[in-house]
Amino acid sequence: MRNYLFMLLLLSSPLCQASSGWTDYGHVIELVPTIHHRFKVNINVDGNKSSCKKKQWFYQDYDISGAREMYMALLEAVSKNKLVRVYVTGRCNTGEYSEISEIGIRS
Repeated sequence: MRNYLFMLLLLSSPLCQASSGWTDYGHVIELVPTIHHRFKVNINVDGNKSSCKKKQWFYQDYDISGAREMYMALLEAVSKNKLVRVYVTGRCNTGEYSEISEIGIRS
């Protein structure tokens, strides 16, 4: 019975229901470096495959491999007003932002 309850709770977890994939392209509205070991970015996208509640907010931790390059790419997009898309991993943080692992820039 205990194992059944555990499996039921696990399967109803948002992490199990989350989807990964590319968002649509959109402009960066806000890029927020923080002291909380991550950056956050608001992108006006219409399509986001994750099940996170904040569909236009994304994050990545600074200590993840490639995080610096992703941040620099976002800075370039902001400075040149370029469209971006991000790859969401399907994980949500406690603020219900989608974790990202890749960034694409369109000119």
